[in-house]
Amino acid sequence: MATPQAHLKGNDGLNHYYSFILALLFALAAGLVGSFAFMKRMVLASDVISHLALPGLGVAFLLHVNPLAGGAASLFLGAFLIWWLQGRTGLSLDSMIGIVFACALALGAAITPNEDLLEALLGGFQQPSLLGLLLGVLAAAIVVMGILRLKDQMILGLFSSDLAIATGVNIRREDLFFLLLFSLTVLIGLRFTGALLGSALIIVPAATARQLATNVASFVTISCSVSILAVSVGWLCNSLFVGASTPGPTIVIVSAILFASSLLKRH
Repeated sequence: MATPQAHLKGNDGLNHYYSFILALLFALAAGLVGSFAFMKRMVLASDVISHLALPGLGVAFLLHVNPLAGGAASLFLGAFLIWWLQGRTGLSLDSMIGIVFACALALGAAITPNEDLLEALLGGFQQPSLLGLLLGVLAAAIVVMGILRLKDQMILGLFSSDLAIATGVNIRREDLFFLLLFSLTVLIGLRFTGALLGSALIIVPAATARQLATNVASFVTISCSVSILAVSVGWLCNSLFVGASTPGPTIVIVSAILFASSLLKRH
């Protein structure tokens, strides 16, 4: 007869597998979103979007509720605010992202309890339950299907915004959808990477793919593959050698090594 301790250990093992599956789904979504962020020249701007989660994380810690719920609220609110301000002021999207980012970072750092700040910045939240896994699967599916649905419009807009508008593409609406999908991708990975490294796995694999790809299709495919490889190897290295409370930093280090390797291969 199984003891309560054995039952708890079994649940911990299942939750660990749930975390790994979520990490792989995050890698797929991140590679896909990152490739289009790179093509839209939003790489540096999108790097700060993950920091929009910090105020929500801080409020959630103060209220003792699920930090990912707070992070989701401030991520999506911040993304919508960036889009609204860009249309209202006529300034560039990069400028609006920078302004909202600075405010969010200052507010988040001010309200997040000191004992929870490291967790908010680097991840390491409680491992997901079965419900958490199912929600993560749903979120990843929304990201993948959303990007695939928008890809032709985005590629046309990159080629010629005037031509895209002439064919009925709503550039403003497309920008909003992309910001929301980007924010949802960050949210999936927030558990592993925190607000500080939230977009690293979105940016670095895409930069690696840019060194190796010969066309748009191979660019997207390589970006997703590198992202999945970085998560798999980084997770394994953290489990066997590093032993950190969150695999996020190890995953990002592995992705940086893969980027360096792509430079050697190309030259």
